[in-house]
Amino acid sequence: MKVLGIETSCDETGIAIYDDEQGILADALYSQIALHADYGGVVPELASRDHVRRIIPLIKQVMSESGCQPGDIDGIAYTAGPGLMGALMVGAAVGRSLAWTWQCPSIGVHHMEGHLLAPMLEENVPRFPFLALLVSGGHTLLVDVTAIGSYKVIGESLDDAVGEAFDKTAKMLGLGYPGGPVISKLAESGITGRYKFPRPMVNRPGLDMSFSGLKTFVLNTWMESDKTDQTRADIAWAFQDAIVDTLTIKCKRALKATGYQQLVIAGGVSANQNLRERLNQLAKTSPLEVFYPQPQYCTDNGAMIAFAGLQRLKAGEHDGEGFSTRPRWPLDELEVLGNKF
Repeated sequence: MKVLGIETSCDETGIAIYDDEQGILADALYSQIALHADYGGVVPELASRDHVRRIIPLIKQVMSESGCQPGDIDGIAYTAGPGLMGALMVGAAVGRSLAWTWQCPSIGVHHMEGHLLAPMLEENVPRFPFLALLVSGGHTLLVDVTAIGSYKVIGESLDDAVGEAFDKTAKMLGLGYPGGPVISKLAESGITGRYKFPRPMVNRPGLDMSFSGLKTFVLNTWMESDKTDQTRADIAWAFQDAIVDTLTIKCKRALKATGYQQLVIAGGVSANQNLRERLNQLAKTSPLEVFYPQPQYCTDNGAMIAFAGLQRLKAGEHDGEGFSTRPRWPLDELEVLGNKF
């Protein structure tokens, strides 16, 4: 079964074709980073307009690279939410139109389910049940996963998501956008231990997180500093260390609570090398196995949407005559499919 995946939830246009026997046949991505960089964040109207410009050329590209004709496509999956309404509408409208024209079923996919299942694109995949840490620009979630669609959120950020905290901190320090890669690179030249930032909510029970206060702590530290390049790097190091340490502590606590020995890390922030190193160190001292997508599948991409959509299409789910998008869409509202691919 071949599925065309369309991802347009925010600031990246991702198109891919996934085959349940051969894997990813073609994958293309256009990032809008340069478009939004001057604003220090995503401008929804600009994002929607750029998706309109890019989506058809990218679909033509992956069709050509895969050697597929319209009749070869057995289904179309598009991101139906959560995300920016205008951006979601672009992918949904194009996906449904193509499905009607090509006479194949379509399915609206939950963006975070796409991220959660992205490690399944690799050769070594986790087994159900497992714990998932989903860390992106808009979400920070700890999820108890017992099957496809069986998701229980057991911890989340009460304010800023991790990716959002990186972006806002980078903006405060006069750095570029997006903040994650910029801060991570700058932190490499930071002096270890010059600053010690708080680890939010680690001294109280529970698995919820908060990063807004940490962002404010960074701002106060920066405003009271000498504002040199070295100080900027030292603050970047301390901020990243606080984020990674907090996520690691919460993961350890969640693994103990669930009794699981498998941990999936997905979403844009899962590409952070410091986070990966810390969790890999944790795995070396315990029976824990940690699973990540390849870096190119950590950010928003069409392959994860095609894969997630394929699972639901194979189970008999598909759109009706119309379609809808959901800017807000709780992960635990999805239908449970099962624990086999």
